[in-house]
Amino acid sequence: QVQLVESGGGSVQSGDSLRLSCAASGRTFSSYNMGWFRQAPGKEREFVAAINWRGTYYSDSVKGRFTISRDNAKNTVYLQMNSLKPEDTAVYYCAADSDWATATMLLRIRDTYDYWGQGTQVTVSS
Repeated sequence: QVQLVESGGGSVQSGDSLRLSCAASGRTFSSYNMGWFRQAPGKEREFVAAINWRGTYYSDSVKGRFTISRDNAKNTVYLQMNSLKPEDTAVYYCAADSDWATATMLLRIRDTYDYWGQGTQVTVSS
């Protein structure tokens, strides 16, 4: 069982930056694929970014502005968000996939992930 706890959300102005953190329990964190998703009011939860042993992956809407990274010594994954826009407003969720062999293309799919955090709100005003 893995528990994920997100932090770092808040209310910012357009163009500002935020860094989200996701702290994970468990001794096998380094073998997990990790992802960030977000859900805006009235919309489906959508893929934002993921990281596995092969590399990092982003949705087209955040590519070039967001960066996902991990610190295995701290059991933590981060999402650095720069040049924030009002359309980035959403609840951001951290997710973990325990199968290190998961095909990269599947990391963009919500159902791939076994564990989810409770979410952290990000609000960007213009």
